[in-house]
Amino acid sequence: MTPRRRLDVQVKRVYDEVSPDDGTRVLVDRLWPRGLSKDKARLDAWDKEIAPSNELRRWYDHDPERFEEFAERYRHELADEERSTELDRLQTLAHEGRLTLLTATKDLPHGHVRVLVAALESKG
Repeated sequence: MTPRRRLDVQVKRVYDEVSPDDGTRVLVDRLWPRGLSKDKARLDAWDKEIAPSNELRRWYDHDPERFEEFAERYRHELADEERSTELDRLQTLAHEGRLTLLTATKDLPHGHVRVLVAALESKG
């Protein structure tokens, strides 16, 4: 059996310039980014099902003081069957080549994509 390639994942804001080395570009937000046309986004996919639930997103409200609890709750959501399947799909893409996860979040260190990347890495 051949070993799987290392995950190649990067995170960018969806408003950032598109780069030739982005690889597969996947928006992982539940809501479409304000003021951005679908043509300008140049997405390969929009995976809103992998994003935090509306309830969790509203509760968190991007409050950095709630990040640790938010991260724990989001990890719990990622373990459900539907999101686990989506996580597997993203992991496959990251093994096949560069995967760029896109978000509209301004505060990347306290955003859900940080938790998502950690989940992808821990899954292997």
